[in-house]
Formats: sequence, C-alpha cells, structure tokens
Amino acid sequence: MTPQEPPAPPLERLLLFDAVEAAYDITGIEGQLPQWVRGSYYVIGPARFQRGGRRLRHWLDGDGFVCALHFTDGGVRFAGRFVRTRKLKDEEAAGTFLYRAFGTAFPGDRLRRKVMIESPINVNVCHYGKRLLALGEQSLPVELDPDTLETKAEFDFGAELNEVTPFSAHAKLDPANRHLLNFGISYAAARPVLNLYEMGQRQGLIRRARVPLDLPYANHDFAFTRRHAVFFLSPLTLDFNRFLKDGASIMDALAWQPERGSRMLLLPRARGEKPFQLEAGQGYCLHLINAFEQGNELVCDIVELEAPVYGDYQPMPSLFCTAPSGGPVRYVVDLERRTLKARRPLSYASCCDFPSVDARLLGRPYRDFWLLGISTTGSPGPKFLDHLAHGSWEGGVSDVYRAPAGTFLGGEPAFVGNPRDPGEGLVIVQQLDPEAGRSAFLLFDAFDVRRGPVVRLPLRHQVHPLFHAAYYPAHDQNL
Repeated sequence: MTPQEPPAPPLERLLLFDAVEAAYDITGIEGQLPQWVRGSYYVIGPARFQRGGRRLRHWLDGDGFVCALHFTDGGVRFAGRFVRTRKLKDEEAAGTFLYRAFGTAFPGDRLRRKVMIESPINVNVCHYGKRLLALGEQSLPVELDPDTLETKAEFDFGAELNEVTPFSAHAKLDPANRHLLNFGISYAAARPVLNLYEMGQRQGLIRRARVPLDLPYANHDFAFTRRHAVFFLSPLTLDFNRFLKDGASIMDALAWQPERGSRMLLLPRARGEKPFQLEAGQGYCLHLINAFEQGNELVCDIVELEAPVYGDYQPMPSLFCTAPSGGPVRYVVDLERRTLKARRPLSYASCCDFPSVDARLLGRPYRDFWLLGISTTGSPGPKFLDHLAHGSWEGGVSDVYRAPAGTFLGGEPAFVGNPRDPGEGLVIVQQLDPEAGRSAFLLFDAFDVRRGPVVRLPLRHQVHPLFHAAYYPAHDQNL
C-alpha cells in the first residue's frame, strides 16, 4: 500500500453482528418530512452469517431480514424481522447451518427436494394486490404481514406454482394493468428453459410462456415494456450437474465465458408471437434499470459491468476486493428489423448496482434513475458501497453524494414521489455506521442528491446492509 492509498475499511462490524428484531416509533428525526410522504417503505437483505461455530462464505447466503418504515400522520414507525423460512426454523432448532447456500457448501448439506437450494428469502420485496411478498432466488415467495412483517406462509398464487417451480426474486408490477410479471429458469432438463409468468390481481396466472435457451444462463433480472419482456443474457453459466451431483455451491458451479458474448432476448407478452435474440457485446449485467418502447424502437437500459460481481460478494466479510467497474448503458433495438440500433454508455466509472426508477414509470419512457456505487473502485482491498448517484439519460451521472469516511450506504434507492407534483420526489437509502453501531435511513431530494440528506431517521440499533427496496404510497397501496 502506497502512502497515498487509504487503508481498506474493516467490514466485520458492518456484516458480522446479530440482527435485532424490533418495532418502535422513530424519535429524534432530523429535518422536515414533507406532508405528502404517507405510505410504507420496505427493504430486505441477508442478515445472519454465523451460527453454531460455522460462518457462511457469501453475502447472498444470509437469512432474509426485512425492514419497514410506515409513514403516517402520527409519525414514522420502524419494524424489522427475519423472514421465518423453513431453512431458518430448521437451523434455529438444530443450532447450526444445515442447508447448502448460494456460496457455501459442506458435507451432508441439504437441498429442497434434493434438487434446489432452500432459499433464505433475502433478495426482494413487492406488493401483489393487498399482499406483501418477500422473494428469494428460484423459490416460491413468502407472504408477510404488511404492517408487522410477521411471516405467514409460502405463497403459490392459488396453487398455480409448486415448491420447485423456478421463480426469480425480481417480480415486477406493471403499473399499466397491475399485473405481476416474473421469470424463472429451469436448469434440470437436458436443455435449460426460461419461464415467463404474468399474474393478474384477481385471476392469478394469466400466462406462462416457455422459451428454450442455448446455455444455462445464471440470469438474475429482467425488464418489461408494454409488449415485451426483456432479458440481457450475459455468458455467466451454471453447471447444474456440478451443483447437483458433485455437491458444489452455486457460486462454485458458475463459469464466466465472455468469449461467448452477451445477448438480448425479447419475449413478446402476447400469445402467438415469437421471441428473438440479438448479440450485445461481452459485458455483464446483473440488474436492468428499465425498458420501454417508442414507435418501432425498444429501449433497454442496464447496469453493465466488465465482469460478474458475485465473486466480490465473498469471502465474508472481505467484500468487493476486486470490484469490477462499469456503469449505465442504453441499448436501442429496431423492432421492425430486429437489429441493435445503438449502444449508449453514460460516463460513470464505478462498481455500481441496485438501480431504481420511479415505479410509476416502469415499462414506460422515463429520464431519471438512481443507483449505489463504490467511490474507491479500482483500489485494492475490501470496500463497500458509499455513493448515491442520480443519473439522467439527458444529463448523465453528475449528481452524486458520497457518504462520510467510515460510513456506508445500503438498500436499493427507493423513489418516493409527490402525488401532486411529478417534479418533486425523495429517495430513501440506508446509512450504515459500523463504528458507532447504529444505523439510520436517509431521505434525499431525488433530483439533487449531492446536497446530502434532507431528512435522517435514526434507529436505536444497527441494521445490516440490505438489498432491494420498494415504497408504496398510502393512497395507492397496490402500485
């Protein structure tokens, strides 16, 4: 380490502590909370990495923990609870880890039905009608009480799905018709198959399409437009035989093959229309930002990294040691000619992730987005997310907030819009202060994040850095 390089931050206190389940009214609020902020914010992520003398290896392995902020006329109420999955209850009773995880395998570990991971349900949370669903990877979601976060049961959409149905963590609500869209990849067959689901609020499963894939892509996310579901298939592939027969973790069964190139898969939402693919460079995409159609063009916006980021989620707690750089990229497709018309990157060179937009604009034309990044991308040693960046496809990514030294940020930036003024909004993220052992939620002016938080909601305890988040306004809890 040269004298100019800052020491790598110790992340033990950020990640290796016992999560606190609690519910209380937040006091000591700093700043003025606007009257129009009325609704519920949810964020979920992994929050237990040690049990019975054994430590999990990967950030994706921890038991799911969900937090809520309920904004009411009487103030702001916090709740935080573990998602009480089958995995958690069995391991709690045994006093040690029993199940294979995304990045951790051990002799005698268990799988669900001996074919898939018993999900910790730690990735995403969304509304489906009046229900609040917590989601993990390739697993049935779990229904939670939207007020207390108490775990109810696995949710199978009226027996439309079963406990081994592949169902990803990135279910999305289409604001145009309130349908819930999601996908899942079946790896067990001789040829992998992508499944697309569309659920109505009352009628359940409306459509399930199946598309054979040429490779067993380890795909995590998708986007949608009015007429298409859009997948960016990076050549990160899963050797299912190594996972199933050799007992490897999913992480150890993955292979990055950039020479195969990335592809965009466009899957029509209407019955009878055929999907098509386009070559799309060699970059890696974990999360998409949004997609929409205008005339004969389809626009798909992604966070594109130079390599997969999963390897930087381990070993706990030394994360992001070789964090790959990247940034937002816009792809434009000519739907009539079925060709890639343009690729337009924005100049934000950072290891960045957890992109978000105004949920009312999913699948529609939009301008603004938000994401988290690592300011010290390219430096050696462990590091963590400390940038909140606001980007615009018109003005680039120049509106950036950097957390004070020794503190970090967590949770997908959740947009909170003023229902009476589309030009006014806030974004919510976590503030993580491992040295102080306390956390907070920060609210920023969505269109001027560089000025710093305008409201701070201090907690009484520390919360782990979490993953995906959502805000549902009180006047429309079905958004």
